[in-house]
Order: sequence, then C-alpha cells, then structure tokens
Amino acid sequence: MSPDASPSQSSPPASGTIPKSWSRVVITDVSPTVDGGEWPIKRAVGERVEASASIIVDSHEVLAAELIYRHEDGDTEHVTRMSPGENDEYHGGFKVSEAGRYLYRVRAWINRFATWQDQFRRRVKGGESQAEIDSELKVGVSLLEAAAENAPADDRDLLTAHIEAFQTGNEQAALGDEIAELVRRHAPHEQQTTSKTYEVLVDPKRARSGAWYEFFPRSARDDGEHATLDDAAERLPRIQEMGFDIVYLPPVHPIGETNRKGPDDAPEAGPDDPGSPWAIGGWLEDGSKGGHKSVHPKLGGIEAFDRFVDQAHELGLDVAIDIAFQCSPDHPYVEEHPEWFYHRPDGSIRYAENPPKKYQDVHPINFETEAWPALWQELKSVFEYWIDHGVTTFRVDNPHTKPFAFWQWCLRELREETPELIVLSEAFTRPKIMHHLAKIGFNNSYTYFTWRNTPEELREYADELFRTDAVEYFRPNFWPNTPDILHDELVHGGRPAHKSRFVLAATLSSTYGVYGPPFEHVDNRQRDTKEEYAHNEKYEIRTWDWNDPTSLQPFMTRVNRIRKENPALQQMRSIQFLDTKHPDLLAYSKSTPDNLIVVVVTLDPHNACEGQLVLPPHDYGLPPDEGFGVHDLLNDARYTWRGSHHYLKLTPDTPAHIFRIDPSGTHEHTHAAYDRLVHA
Repeated sequence: MSPDASPSQSSPPASGTIPKSWSRVVITDVSPTVDGGEWPIKRAVGERVEASASIIVDSHEVLAAELIYRHEDGDTEHVTRMSPGENDEYHGGFKVSEAGRYLYRVRAWINRFATWQDQFRRRVKGGESQAEIDSELKVGVSLLEAAAENAPADDRDLLTAHIEAFQTGNEQAALGDEIAELVRRHAPHEQQTTSKTYEVLVDPKRARSGAWYEFFPRSARDDGEHATLDDAAERLPRIQEMGFDIVYLPPVHPIGETNRKGPDDAPEAGPDDPGSPWAIGGWLEDGSKGGHKSVHPKLGGIEAFDRFVDQAHELGLDVAIDIAFQCSPDHPYVEEHPEWFYHRPDGSIRYAENPPKKYQDVHPINFETEAWPALWQELKSVFEYWIDHGVTTFRVDNPHTKPFAFWQWCLRELREETPELIVLSEAFTRPKIMHHLAKIGFNNSYTYFTWRNTPEELREYADELFRTDAVEYFRPNFWPNTPDILHDELVHGGRPAHKSRFVLAATLSSTYGVYGPPFEHVDNRQRDTKEEYAHNEKYEIRTWDWNDPTSLQPFMTRVNRIRKENPALQQMRSIQFLDTKHPDLLAYSKSTPDNLIVVVVTLDPHNACEGQLVLPPHDYGLPPDEGFGVHDLLNDARYTWRGSHHYLKLTPDTPAHIFRIDPSGTHEHTHAAYDRLVHA
C-alpha cells in the first residue's frame, strides 16, 4: 500500500473500511487551545503565541515539525520551525502584529535524510567497512536527488555538488549540518500529517493593558446643574494627565420619564430628578422619542458627543460607552416593536424584576421572540451606530442575562469590520458563565476582585485567573468600585484601603478600572441596607471638586505612570507570590526579560505591619552574595539589598511599595532611612 504523502489527521474510518490515506506520524496535545480548539485563544497586538505539540512516530525515525500561521485577511502563510524538547514535545512560536484573527496549525513529517544521517554517523563511528559505507552513501544520494527535484537553481547546484562528493566516497560531506538543513528545506514531506486549524483572537494592546476611568458626564459641572458633553470634555485633560487610557461613560441616551426612579432608587421621582441612565429611551428636543441611537438632549445631542470623542482622541484617550439592552417604557421600540418584549396575561408589557427587587422603569427584551432575527440585527446596529461615531470600546451591561448565541454571533459579525473592538463584560455571575462569555468573544471581564480582601483570598484568586488555562481566554479587568458596588472594605478602611485597593487593582491585573470621582475623593458613604454608595450618582447629579489637592489624584497618577514605564505590569502571565512573614502583607513579583517588579501591599488599613520580604536570589537571577539595586517607585526611595530576606514596614499612610529590582545596580540604603520613609 502506498499512503498519501501528506494526509491530515482525521477521525478513524468506519469499521471494515480501508482508509484512503494514512500517516505514521501522529500529532496530539496541541497547546495553547481552549476546549480543544472550540474557541480561540486570546492575545494582544505585539504578543507571541508560544505553541507546543506532542508528535510521535512508530520506530526511530527523526521528525520535522513546523507551525504554519496567517492572519485571516492574508493569503500568505508563514512557516516557522518547531524544535524538539523532552518527551516527544515540540515547541515553536510566532508574533501577532495586527488585530483580528490568526489561524495556525502544526504539521510534521518523517525527515528521511536526518534519519539516514543519524544512522550513517553511527555507522562511521562504529567502524563499518568501506563497502558498507559506500553502499549507504548511495542511499544518501537518492535522498539528495529527491530534494534537488524541488530546489531552486542555487540550492540545486549545492545539492549536486554534495551528490558528487557522496559518489566519490566522501563520508565527511554527509555529516554536516549545512547539508541536513538544505535537504530539509526541499525534500518531500513523506508521511506528513497536519493538525486541525486553531484560532487566535488578537485584540488591541489596550485590551491587555488598559486603565479605565468611569464618570457621569452629567455631573461634570461645578454648580450642580446638568452638564453637557462639552462640559464633560473639559475634564478629559485631567483624566489623561492622571494616566488613564479609556474614558468610560454610562449610558448617554435619553432617559425615560414613565416610572422614573428618584434618589437612591426611590420608587417615585421628583420633578427635577434626572433618573437612571440605564432606563434608556425618552423624549428629544423636537418632541420625538429617542433610544439607543440617540444622545440625551441635556448632554448636547450627538453633535456634542462627536466633539467629546474627537477631543478624547486628540489626547490619546479611547472613549467607551455602555451598551445596556433594556428599554424604558418611553423607548421607541416599545411602541414600534411590542413583539420584542415580554407580556403579562393582560397584554401589558412586563417590567424587569429580580424578586424581591422591581425595576419599574425598565422593560427587559425578549430575545426568544418569533421576530428574533430582526431584533438581533437591530441590536447589532446599535454597536455599529456608535462605531461610526468613533467608539470601538464598549462596556456591556449584564450580558449574562442575554443569550450566549446572540453575543457569539453579534461580536463575531462586528469584528469582521472592526477587528480593534474591545468589549468589557459586566457579568457578576457564576464563574462558568463568566468564563463562557469570555470564550465567545468578550475581550475583558469584570471579576470577583472586589470581594477578595485577604492575602489568602487574593493569592487563590490570582492563581485561578493567571496560572491556569484561563489565562488563554479570560482577561480579568479589576475594579475596586463601581456605581453599583461600594464594598465594606472601602467603607471601613477609608483612605488607606482606597490606596491599597487601587495598587492591587492596577498591578495584579494589567487591565483595571475605577469609578473615578467618588474613589479619588474617598467618598465612602454607604447606603444603610446595601453595598452601594449613598446619594448614588445613578439617580442624581453630584458635584465634585475636580482639582481637590487632598484627593487621591496624585497617588493614582503616580501608580499609572509606574504601569506605563514598566512592561512587567502590562501583562498578567508572570505573577509569583512571595512570603512576607506577616499575615496581612501581600507580596508578588511580575517580570519580563529586562524588567522585574515586586509589589508589597498591606491589607490592614488601621495598623502598622512589620515583616520580611523573602526574595530568593536564585529564582530571579539576582547575585546571591553581592548587593543589588532596589528603587521604590511609589515612594521614590532607593536601596541596596543583599541576600534573600528584606525588612518591611507598611503603615496606613504608606500602605504599599512598588519596587523595581536592578540586578546589577546598588543604592545607598540604611534601616534608619527606611524607617524615616515609612513614618513620613
């Protein structure tokens, strides 16, 4: 039987059926993949895909293996060699340079010449007779001739020269690496097999390393009046100077008047209460109704929105807006498409409920309506409308309450034209649902970070997110607060807790966000019965001192600058936790080949904590007996450390260190200087 020269791996034939082709080479365990290749792995522009595969063959032949990859929009396939490692595992990689999808697969075949060369080398070393050597050289000639058939002219000439050398009995000509490489490039790929094709979803860099700043544009004025987006644009330079990358706005659409909520979710609103921006749909200035493709008239309409986006882009900021697929009773969809909503037995449209909670100002959408194709197309067009107005970053409200099939279809369709799309999943729900949303297309995901508040909880959660296969598809976006969530830790921990939680969010994960104004002003007034802000900005206009010198703005600015200057903090994969000899101190390192960062944070906002940072020199390539330089980037102090144990003292005033380690540098350091710093 003569098998096909290059079959792909496939399911075994039915019982009693002779296969049309087969290969002795088997490829298994291709990595990285998600659910065996059902979903794409994720990378950001500029990152690498480091792939591996187990490749075996019966008997003792030498194998050759390659990675073949291309961008989905490109016709050219690129090939990179895979190198053998231990236990029949082969490794290779490639860099992704543009957003969109990359396709890659592994192929392998029997390298006949390398197999022959290995055996020939052992024959020569074993002292076989010249007659036996000459006979084997004839076999080598046949392999060279097969390679020469497919070689270009220059390489064919080199192969011909080696053929002549083989024919004259020159055994040394058969042993070199140069001829092995030449034959490998051009010889037939005998017994070749190819893996299935896998996908890589490549996101913009800001999906991997972005700092989000959320604020309500209607609260941008100093006098308590409803601000416009032009007023809000005046806040953009300050946000940019603080080092944020993405400005996130809650819904900017008209707000319904029917069943409008009052302050702190009161069931009835007063005449001047602005309502919740998530009750989408209301009247425009011309008396018509506007919905998801309109801007609230008091914000200045779409013209003011376009000016806001233009100014943000001039400052290097991206604008993110909220996508909340729900409607107020005054939304035009309610009148034009009642079939898109749930109905009570009496025919009235049902409002949203999560018993005992009632949301009378919002109607949920029925994605299972018989008219679902038209509904799905319309909702996709909402994204497209805002993309046309310069927005490619979105935060999606409660995606876990809408069908997975819709998101999978919608996000893939949108990326056909907008591969730079970034979509943050606001799904505080069960872990498997959060992870599935990430698999089907959400670039970033809200997490349980807000509720992980002890060193042990944070270590366990970080290990789950950054040190398992989840790192291939689940990109956690850490938020210490949101308009919906003010955790007790911030309430009772005050300013020290705000600082430590900010450092944790900004350095544990490479992408994070903060609901800015109340956080930087340490507004930790909590509603009596709920884990959320009192005088909640969701239901009323707030006034902030945007230039308060006592705020956390300088601290947040410094942390963001440290993030931008240190590549180790712009990725998630290298985190290692370190011992501190104190139960309330959390320490961890993040590194790239030329950047080593160590972060230490106290989780006790009320008391000083003394401990020792254990930093094993051999684990980090540090000199075991000589000093190495340490720069505390957060507090701007420099030290020289020696050995593996280093004294720490963190206080409520100085609740964190961000150390940059320089293996070759040394700095003056005394315990007294350190003690003065932590008590400053």
